[in-house]
Amino acid sequence: MKILIATKNPAKAKEVEKYLGDNFEKVSLADFPDTLDVKETEKTFLENAVLKAKSYFELFGIPAVSDDGGLEIDALNGEPGVMSRRWPGHEATDQELIDLVLYKLKNIPQNKRTAHLRTVGVYYDGKNILHAEGSIDGYIVEKQTAPCEKGYPFRAIFWIPQFNKLYQDLTHEEHEEINHRRFVYSQLSKKMLALEK
Repeated sequence: MKILIATKNPAKAKEVEKYLGDNFEKVSLADFPDTLDVKETEKTFLENAVLKAKSYFELFGIPAVSDDGGLEIDALNGEPGVMSRRWPGHEATDQELIDLVLYKLKNIPQNKRTAHLRTVGVYYDGKNILHAEGSIDGYIVEKQTAPCEKGYPFRAIFWIPQFNKLYQDLTHEEHEEINHRRFVYSQLSKKMLALEK
């Protein structure tokens, strides 16, 4: 079965390719660089992932996998959630997002700063829609102590109790152990293979 990995980010495409396993022939949007981006206009991670998978399937006629995700903070009723990058009302920089989270959680005690990095993945083949979800649980620290990894602002303030360190300070092995994208795509892979039986 041929699968289109609906991302132009080569690092993410490589990761998804690995987690889907060896049972599929895989291409990604990086192989079609002139393709227009699909705007994430829906209200939930699932709806955005479905929108992207359907749009790219319709464009290329290849069964597509896509995902959407972000940070959900319990004390902020799940914000920034689906609005992660556009949370302040405009396309925010990494540092703006970090500053806004810390500002909104000012005076919130540590035990109430719980948060989740959640991802929802979707497969669409013109007929079937399959999905899987995964999350990493932790909490938001009270202040930023190091610059963030470019493109991943929340990792600089997201504490992982399991390893007693910031998300961005995890080793490769620790990151793999809790990687929610790995869980999502390995689950999707099983569901996709079950369709062929």
